[in-house]
Amino acid sequence: MNIAASPSAEQAADRFARRVTARLSENNRLLAYDISERLRAGRERALSERRREVSVQQRVTAASVQQQGQTASLGGPHHQGWWRAALSAVPLIGLVIGFAVFIGSQEDFGTHEVAEVDTALLTDDLPPSAYADPGFLQFIKTPPVSSL
Repeated sequence: MNIAASPSAEQAADRFARRVTARLSENNRLLAYDISERLRAGRERALSERRREVSVQQRVTAASVQQQGQTASLGGPHHQGWWRAALSAVPLIGLVIGFAVFIGSQEDFGTHEVAEVDTALLTDDLPPSAYADPGFLQFIKTPPVSSL
C-alpha cells in the first residue's frame, strides 16, 4: 500500500528522527571510537541522500511550472510557441464567425418578412386604412357565408 506523505506525517517522521538521534547521541560517549565514526558517516550519508531527494524534487517542480508574469503554465519550454497561441484562438474565432452568421441570417429573415407584408398591403385591393378599421377585424373573424 502506497500512502502519500502529508505534511503532518512528514513532521511526525522528523520528530521521531530527532528523538532517535538525541537518544543515540546520549550514549555515543560510551561507544568505541570506530563505531561512533561509522555511525557519524552513516548519518552524514543519510542526510546527503535526503538533501539530494529534496533538490531533485525542487528542480522537477521548477522545470514543470514556469512563472510568466502574473500567470504560471505547466510544461517545459518545448510547449511554448506561436502555434500554441494560434491554436488557442481558433475556438474564439469560430464563435465570432458563428455569431456573425446567426445575426446576419436573423436580419435577413426579418427584412424578408417585413418586405412580404409591405408587398401584400400594396398589392391588395383594400386600402391600408381598411386594416386599421375595427369593423374590418370583425369581418375577417366571421366565417364566410355559403351561397347555396
